[in-house]
Amino acid sequence: MVDVSGKWALVTGASRGVGYEVAKFMAGKGCNLILHSRNLEHTKQIEEEVKALGVEAYSVQAELADYEEVVAMLDLIEKKGTEVDIVFNNAAVQIAYRENYWETPVEDFDMSFRINFISMAAICFRLIPKMIERGFGRVINTTSGIKNEPEQSGYAASKAALDKFTKDLASKLEGTNVMINITDPNWCRTDLGGQQAPNAVESAIPGVVVGAFVDDQKSGRFFHAENFYGLSFEEAVKKAESIEANPYVI
Repeated sequence: MVDVSGKWALVTGASRGVGYEVAKFMAGKGCNLILHSRNLEHTKQIEEEVKALGVEAYSVQAELADYEEVVAMLDLIEKKGTEVDIVFNNAAVQIAYRENYWETPVEDFDMSFRINFISMAAICFRLIPKMIERGFGRVINTTSGIKNEPEQSGYAASKAALDKFTKDLASKLEGTNVMINITDPNWCRTDLGGQQAPNAVESAIPGVVVGAFVDDQKSGRFFHAENFYGLSFEEAVKKAESIEANPYVI
């Protein structure tokens, strides 16, 4: 199991929901944090909470729909000299639920792909090569289990693109000690999931974080949070390493 104490993790969408839970958990394990949101005001509370746990932390802001803002955020992290060891690409948006899905506007796809896929790809392309150079890295991309719902086609398609992208990159990382995997927090009561969701946001832990701690250099796995319900953290990491890695074969 990886010891993350003293390492640096970037958590997108850290101000609330699953990202908030991830940030608290990682701080509890001694991991320093870069906390992303659209506005620095949004991460003030979580920044104070994680610093109180004895780790270093600072906040960054970027509207993920704006590629230039994503680049500026990454430039700032680099300018600060922070070597990012772990990435939780958690932030996402669900544009709308289109009951008349035959009239889904193209804007649903445009915005969904900008935030849910392109921003994450940009982060991966910027940070993973540096992880390879240093000989360590963990990337956890958050997907969705939504299927057979064209009412949410923009959101679902953007997540499908992220899944494909993640597995394609996974095929290139063998032997680097840089690992990229996918997690699904399940349908949780968050601003995105809504209050009708069946699961408390806390239930996403430990499933959404195990990808930062697995240590067998295998990528392309899918960690569904519901498969880790009720397990201790140690049990969860052990189970995660027993899941077959499934990158696409070249």
